[in-house]
Amino acid sequence: MLACKLPAGIHYSGSTFFDSWNFYGSWDNLTLGDTWWVNENDAFTQNLAFVNGAGNAVLKVDNSTNVPWNTKRNSIRITTTDTYNFGSLWIIDVLHLPFGCSVWPAFWSFGPDWPVGGEIDTIEGVNMMQNNQMALHTDPGCILIPPSPAPPGQGIVGETDCSTAAGCVYLDQDTRSYGQAFADNGGGVWATQFDVSGVFIWFWSRSDVPPSISSAGDGPMDISQWGPPTASYPNGGCDMAGFFAPQQLVLDITLCGDWAGLPQVYNATCANTGPTGVCYLDNVVGPGSHYDDAYFEINNLKTYTTFATPAATGISAGSKVKKNSAGRTQYRSFPLAGLASGLWLFWVYLTA
Repeated sequence: MLACKLPAGIHYSGSTFFDSWNFYGSWDNLTLGDTWWVNENDAFTQNLAFVNGAGNAVLKVDNSTNVPWNTKRNSIRITTTDTYNFGSLWIIDVLHLPFGCSVWPAFWSFGPDWPVGGEIDTIEGVNMMQNNQMALHTDPGCILIPPSPAPPGQGIVGETDCSTAAGCVYLDQDTRSYGQAFADNGGGVWATQFDVSGVFIWFWSRSDVPPSISSAGDGPMDISQWGPPTASYPNGGCDMAGFFAPQQLVLDITLCGDWAGLPQVYNATCANTGPTGVCYLDNVVGPGSHYDDAYFEINNLKTYTTFATPAATGISAGSKVKKNSAGRTQYRSFPLAGLASGLWLFWVYLTA
């Protein structure tokens, strides 16, 4: 981790927040969620993406439509038109995260030819998890070697091989990092440093946000007083230059799918919330009121880079699905739930 000041790059905020993003405009063919990620026009006309009266960006699941059986519910996935190379830092200030049974939000980044080029998951969780999960995904050869002894505030280490379906995982120990508790505490801030020395992710609940962030304005960012990261992926176990390419940033919300919708995962926190115990039937189908809490409210997303400007690209979406050597489709895997459940690292392989 490099302690230094990084020059400001692109800031996504206020009325121009959505100006530099691509909208997906298709069903969730990546994680098999029961959602249709709408195009830009539909996102704004259906009020699924907007800037509210407080000047904050909102991205949400449709919570007003009565969805019939065998139909998907509309939601949002957006990807930055810009890419961020080594020497970059992105900081997202969030007031509310999507949560609830069937809900699977993420803030992540990917290289141009996933898994070649890597993936960084800064925010991710499902259903009624209470703790945020962070992970890297790469080709074989990248290993998480966490700091030892673990510094104060470091997340709990799960899988350490970044090429497995789970990726190499940290689970935040702070229950204010996800779900209802995140909202009740005024939200919080994540910072992700993408550097040849490693990938480092910090989380602060609202009352703990460092002054260098809360008073930064549009100037450079000094990270020297932040303390140890919540998740550290040092270069010692993973040649960053060999496994990662310039990254695009993604915000999305899917429903059910091959993590939140797995029976073992869904029932860990949502077993008694509906008549059938099936993710799709108890949530996606029917009235939209299940999704009143399924929205991002974002104060801003600020990027910093040692380069003059990030590189523009025409790539707008990356796959989270890869073909293994046997030609089968291997889907990502994840912890079943947050710390409260005590359930860890279940994974499944689905064959084509």
